[in-house]
Amino acid sequence: MAVLHNRVSQAELKARMLRDDTPRTTLSFYCYFPVADPAVFRDELYKALFDLGVFGRIYVAAEGINAQISVPTANVDAFRDYLYSIEPLAGLRLNIAVDDDGRSFWVLKVKVREKIVADGISDPAFSMARKGKYVNARQMNSLLEDPDTVVIDMRNHYEYEVGHFVNALEVPSDTFREQLPVAVDMMKDKKDKNIIMYCTGGIRCEKASAYMLHNGFTNVFHLEGGIINYAREVQQQGLESRFLGKNFVFDDRLGERITPDIIARCHQCGQPADTHTNCRNSGCHLLFIQCADCAAAYEGCCSATCKDILALPADAQKAQRKQQDMGSNIFNKSKARLRPVLPKEG
Repeated sequence: MAVLHNRVSQAELKARMLRDDTPRTTLSFYCYFPVADPAVFRDELYKALFDLGVFGRIYVAAEGINAQISVPTANVDAFRDYLYSIEPLAGLRLNIAVDDDGRSFWVLKVKVREKIVADGISDPAFSMARKGKYVNARQMNSLLEDPDTVVIDMRNHYEYEVGHFVNALEVPSDTFREQLPVAVDMMKDKKDKNIIMYCTGGIRCEKASAYMLHNGFTNVFHLEGGIINYAREVQQQGLESRFLGKNFVFDDRLGERITPDIIARCHQCGQPADTHTNCRNSGCHLLFIQCADCAAAYEGCCSATCKDILALPADAQKAQRKQQDMGSNIFNKSKARLRPVLPKEG
């Protein structure tokens, strides 16, 4: 019988995954629907998905489910059958990763949260029952040709930085909960425009579209399945991609290539680059963009200081970590925390 929590170290589980050549498929899905008892639902999910060899991260709340997972390819049909046996999830769209090596996750985590997307909305009158109109890739491209269309990116700055739709507006805030009122304020003089909202897989922009309608907007759209589904439809239908660059994803890949365009720059030397990495100094672990030359020069670190620390014996590194905890840099959302572009040493 499956245990309801993992009892093996993360390092060992990742090592096992890297040794295992079983083909795996990375996919994501979400659904807003009422969950009567999230804790019971969580345990049922864990048992079923553990038995199917699923890895990944799943959040369950009273408002629904949000999942990014990796499934043994041979078990995808069985996984789909199980998911669709849950009545509110029957026929749910599954976003299959575009650029996938099957190494996205190595452990199954199913957690109960207050909400599947932290939104900061306290108005009891707000409801997900009324949301914007879905648009597919072809409709998205058509609306983008209309001068009365405004496209809004509902992701964080480090996601927008490496890839976004042509002429998309970035909402200048650090978290999704801050973005919602800012987006309303940004668009207050454009209520007659077509407003299209998009995000990675659809979950944030769907809630954002409902929030815009709640605040008096009328022509609100959101991209069905987000960038992941858009990229797949563009490929399948031979459409022009109006999304340029890379789509940031919250798994070990840190991104999937949508177009060859490189629209970001290395945070260390300023050369064109769009590869996110975490600083190899575990006392820092800053998420940043690094080109191949700087990766070699700094040995995967974000600075000469971190490179020097990495060269220390393990005990000395541990002592350094006690002195300076920079764990909050992981996926840091604040532009204020970004380090300036540094001149390359040597």
